[in-house]
Amino acid sequence: MSTPTGAELAGHPTRYDAFQQDCPSRRLIETIGDKWVSLVVVALGARGPLRFSELSRQVAGVSQKMLTRTLRNLERDGMVTRTVTPSVPVRVDYELTDLGRSLMGVMSHLKEWAEGHMAEVDAARGQYDRANAE
Repeated sequence: MSTPTGAELAGHPTRYDAFQQDCPSRRLIETIGDKWVSLVVVALGARGPLRFSELSRQVAGVSQKMLTRTLRNLERDGMVTRTVTPSVPVRVDYELTDLGRSLMGVMSHLKEWAEGHMAEVDAARGQYDRANAE
């Protein structure tokens, strides 16, 4: 017995296949494959709800424009909620939804894998570059 897909559970019997050029899941893979998405998801998953400025400090190097775009994309895809609290100044918090938390584990493992294998990758890059120097 096979496990039903999310689409089947939602009443949509469509099977998605990201290897197919026109499959919508390919666009989702493109979104979640973005470096800023993975870092934002891990930051929100590790630290809970965060304000924009807190996220910006946590994810060093991301521009305000890219962080805004990333958060909007994640909100549109149902992975992040944006909560506005009326105050002076206005407080805006971002938090992972259940869907976002389900992605967090994958992204966290990816981040840990990258950090744990960076020395090997650097060595391989150096070897490749020396062998292919013109």
